[in-house]
Amino acid sequence: MPAPIRILLVEDNEIFRSALELLLGLQEALQVVGSVGDGMGAAPASRALTPDVIVMDYRLPGMDGVEATAAVREACPTAAVVCLTASASTNELAALEAAGAVACLRKDQALEEIVGAIKRAAAERTAA
Repeated sequence: MPAPIRILLVEDNEIFRSALELLLGLQEALQVVGSVGDGMGAAPASRALTPDVIVMDYRLPGMDGVEATAAVREACPTAAVVCLTASASTNELAALEAAGAVACLRKDQALEEIVGAIKRAAAERTAA
């Protein structure tokens, strides 16, 4: 059995973060190794935890998802970033992609779609 995909969650909504941590933790191929509640903590946590995938909210206190994505890509260049947001404009999505996010999904998408994006991001990261 391959090692689980190591995930860092960056989400300011504590209830959503806890629920996502629980739901992703129930997936056999995934392991949530940490979570932070703001953009400022994302880079230090990614450096310390070396996750395979970082699930990043867009609207965060301290620094937004674009800034936090750029910071974690610098701190942990081997990690893939999947953005998970309630809403983002076309310009915001383009900025996330330019910062290094490999996918951007809405928070109301089905868990299977979110898990699929995480698995694809990890597979692309490994293949790169």
